[in-house]
Amino acid sequence: MPLTVAGDGGQTRSLCYVDDTVDGVLALAASRETGPMNIGGSDEITMLELARRIVGLTGSGSRIRFVERPVDDPCRRRPDTTLARERLGWQPRVGWSEGLERTIGWFAHAVAA
Repeated sequence: MPLTVAGDGGQTRSLCYVDDTVDGVLALAASRETGPMNIGGSDEITMLELARRIVGLTGSGSRIRFVERPVDDPCRRRPDTTLARERLGWQPRVGWSEGLERTIGWFAHAVAA
């Protein structure tokens, strides 16, 4: 089954490992902060590179299939986490590459069990 990538895959996203996201949300909940605050990753990756990494790390034989990019798909999505860092002392600890490897490992273990 092919792995689909919208457009040319050049649009970027920042990823945040689930443990870091939970830590950030809990830090915010335990604080006295009342306004909105971004919790998320700061390193960006293109969607094409992410798809290639997934195929490579999983040893998949899937090919990448390009589909039409939705009109409302942003070119770049990266939260400004300055407030979380300054007011909560929070920042992600796990980079997207390590987080991806951990996630794939978790799924591989879950499927094998």
